[in-house]
Amino acid sequence: MAEAVRIGNMSGFYGDRFSAMHEMLDGGELDYLTGDYLAELTMLILGRDRLKDPSRGYAKTFLRQLEENLGLALDKGVQIVANAGGLNPHGLAVAIRELADKLGLGAQVAFVSGDDLMADAQKLGLGDPLTANAYLGAFGIKTALTRGADIVVTGRVTDASLTMGPAAAAFDWTHQDLDPLAGALVAGHIIECGAQATGGNYSFFTEIPMGHLGFPIAEVAADGSSVITKHDGTGGAVTVGTVTAQLLYEVGGPRYLNPDVTARLDSIELEQLAPDRVAVRGVRGENPPKDLKVSLNFLAGIRNEVDVVLTGLDIEAKAKLFEEQFRAALPAPPADLSFELARTDRQDGTTEEQASATLRVVARDTDPAKVGRPFSAAVVELALASYPGFTLMAPPGNGAPYGVFEPGYVDAALVPHRVVQPDGVTVTIEPSPLRGEVPVDEDSPVPAAPAATDFGPTTTAPLGTVAGARSGDKGGSANVGVWGRSDEEFAWLDQTLTTDLLRTLLPEVADLTIHRYALPNLRAVNFVIEGVLGRGVADQVRFDPQAKGLGEWLRSRPVPIPNRFLPSTTS
Repeated sequence: MAEAVRIGNMSGFYGDRFSAMHEMLDGGELDYLTGDYLAELTMLILGRDRLKDPSRGYAKTFLRQLEENLGLALDKGVQIVANAGGLNPHGLAVAIRELADKLGLGAQVAFVSGDDLMADAQKLGLGDPLTANAYLGAFGIKTALTRGADIVVTGRVTDASLTMGPAAAAFDWTHQDLDPLAGALVAGHIIECGAQATGGNYSFFTEIPMGHLGFPIAEVAADGSSVITKHDGTGGAVTVGTVTAQLLYEVGGPRYLNPDVTARLDSIELEQLAPDRVAVRGVRGENPPKDLKVSLNFLAGIRNEVDVVLTGLDIEAKAKLFEEQFRAALPAPPADLSFELARTDRQDGTTEEQASATLRVVARDTDPAKVGRPFSAAVVELALASYPGFTLMAPPGNGAPYGVFEPGYVDAALVPHRVVQPDGVTVTIEPSPLRGEVPVDEDSPVPAAPAATDFGPTTTAPLGTVAGARSGDKGGSANVGVWGRSDEEFAWLDQTLTTDLLRTLLPEVADLTIHRYALPNLRAVNFVIEGVLGRGVADQVRFDPQAKGLGEWLRSRPVPIPNRFLPSTTS
């Protein structure tokens, strides 16, 4: 048994760097290479593809990557695991086998299925969705690898399962090995989004080499501990900071749920061992939940929008006039019609763009007639009959279908987790015998500042002067994780960044339900903001529909910061 296995990542989303598969295979030693191609929005896109052609529904990019690299992977003995199967893992497996035959290569291809619940969606109480996919765990992948598969393609598994499956195969873990599984879950979460672990989307990007970022590697040991690294000579960096940032991405409270284990994020220990090598230790595992999460996408109707430009003086009055005229011009109002004014204009702007604001008008309805040509015509016909300087960012169109995401939950015992081996034999994977009810994480109280605690005089400066942040979407909600870089900075951050202060700093979320979780081991405070994204990214209810920039907005907001934490030029 190896002391550790090297598990690399080559994709964080459908559309990630095409050359990453070759770079990872050619750049150094690996035992396994994983690729994450799926997200909530991706499942909706693949669902619409499948409506047009039932043979589609998988990530075609993966097949093109294999065409260039399958021989290299086989030569180096690297087993590849990817969720590129999407809604049609069987179809992708067949296409890979055909590709291997065309290339004259003897690749053994297995696929994991059972996540697609469309046939039983109504019986399971999931409604009438466009797609319904349960998040499967790692043991189907483990089974495929231990039985000799060179390539394993899956449908919807949890992102971290792509790493957990290879680790479980390498060390023959069972469902009873909670701590090792939890460690691999955390390692998988760190590398699942590709270059986000090596400097991508990193608050302190000016402090590390950037350029052509390398993709991450997790060296996972038999006890579940890991070292996060990357191939030598690649761009970016692996630091406690870059790893902390990714650990805070799209998480909630201290318990991080997975079909095979619940990992305690508040048990993680990080240590910088050497340049580009961060140890991840001490992760504790608890029993997994009884139910599997289900990704549900529904076609919600037709959506149309237009961005109206308002320049110079009287911006508010111009926006008000256009809204009144536009509403009056519509022959039939759509079910949902919104107007959002973005005051990007500057007083006395030195360019016309700097002197301009935008008014975004969005219409949604199940009736195309209400948001199609009549919507576009009402905009265009005001071109010479509205406020001075009327212009548009782009001509309006006829609208397009849009979808919404909803999470569902189904007892794992009702989901047929299966592996189809290269020889055609199907193996059924039983759910964890340890699954049960998982306690709900409670919000962390703000610690009372001891009388002896005095951080000294302060200077008002952007929060991001001393704190990093990483934010992302969680269905219709968003999370913002904020961290300090020393124990003292965390003590100040934990006392200072309350839910009330967050509401003040981010007025847009002031009226929403917000949960706050402290993670002292990561020197971090994580906030989950319910409903800020409406019904998911495809609903596009706000300027930043995936909340990717929410953390950076928070960092830009001014707060009184102790001078002892500030750079000398700031204080």
